[in-house]
Amino acid sequence: MSQTQTETRADTPPEPRQTRTKVLLLDEHHRVPPELMKALNGLDADVRVRTPAELLAAAAGASGETEVVLASARLSPSTVKAVTRRLVEEGQNPTVVAFAEHELHLLGGHIRAGSDYLVPPFYPELVRARLRNCHERAAFSRTLEDVTAHAELLSYERELEIGREIQGGFLPDTLPQFDGWEIDVRFRPARTVAGDFYDVFELVNRRRLALVVADVCDKGVGAALFMALIRSLLRHTAEQSGLQNLIAADLLGEASVWEEHSRAIPVVGATPLLNAVVGTNNYLTRNHIRQGYFATMFFGVLDPVTGNLVYINGGHNPPVLVGSDGSDPVFLEPTGPAVGVMPDVTFSLGYAQISPGDTLFIYTDGVTEARAESGGFFGEEAMVEQLTAAAGRGEELLDHMDGVLDEFVGAAEQSDDITMMTVHWRAPEPDPAT
Repeated sequence: MSQTQTETRADTPPEPRQTRTKVLLLDEHHRVPPELMKALNGLDADVRVRTPAELLAAAAGASGETEVVLASARLSPSTVKAVTRRLVEEGQNPTVVAFAEHELHLLGGHIRAGSDYLVPPFYPELVRARLRNCHERAAFSRTLEDVTAHAELLSYERELEIGREIQGGFLPDTLPQFDGWEIDVRFRPARTVAGDFYDVFELVNRRRLALVVADVCDKGVGAALFMALIRSLLRHTAEQSGLQNLIAADLLGEASVWEEHSRAIPVVGATPLLNAVVGTNNYLTRNHIRQGYFATMFFGVLDPVTGNLVYINGGHNPPVLVGSDGSDPVFLEPTGPAVGVMPDVTFSLGYAQISPGDTLFIYTDGVTEARAESGGFFGEEAMVEQLTAAAGRGEELLDHMDGVLDEFVGAAEQSDDITMMTVHWRAPEPDPAT
């Protein structure tokens, strides 16, 4: 042998030593057919013989690494499944093979339960080929299951995306604007689809402006479906009632449908407001009470000429009216329960006056219940403090609140939908001549 040949052999790395197959053999009485055990030893398999009771009673992780479960056909398929489930919970994914020495009829139940099988004669080469075949078939089956699961996930994600697009169609593309008024919205769903919604639309021949911010209980697809239903009921009923209200005003004279209250606030638009909220509540409690969905909502009707606001707050977070004169904020407290909880309830009307320079901030509980990494909530007190301290109004105020919430939440996941609406009446520009 030449020196070159010797050096080549010395530099050639040794062939890797094949790992031993980890076999868990299950039998109620530790009885293993001698021929099977001889064949496994001939394959240099790492064999552990256990009873199901021993394995199930062992501490987590004490069962050891397992690639193949060889289960006696005398065991019930449910017992073998329980053992396999325990191994899977420990992060293992073994191939399950039932074996029988004489009672071949017992294999049927195991095969129907999804296990493979091994029958005599237990010659080493036959056992090796059979186990390899079982392992490859199981691996292929698992791969097929993974592919199917991935396809189902993609299909589900596509359906969610379609749901998001449909839901987006129920939100206004643009917001109606009146001279001197700024209405802006921020909508941040916690998931692909949301339970929050908002709406802004004109009523009573464009004499009034409807403002809606609502929060359907729960999140996800179910809440999004009810969001679409409730939004449609509210808008349709309010618009139809607003038309009837306008006809009555034209026939009888507008003053006849304006009630004078102690605060001298006219309530044109109160009829469509009441009809929309009461009608939606009655429909939900009559037809969908068993689904268990309800919504908190703020529904206001604004007179853009005078700044008068009539509203119903159905169990919703109180909107905050921030004055331009530095006065204490005004909270528009609930005037009735959440919509869809109880039939035939009474919703009272609330009244507020927005003056030039004032801003009304309407929001959902995703703002006050925004959660930091430490687990603490943002809270109403911090929200009001930021609202009164902010220099800007309208969209600038929303930018400010967005930044404050992002800083508070940090790296934590958004836990709930966030909707914020600002209604700002611009103060008149000072006359430079004065």
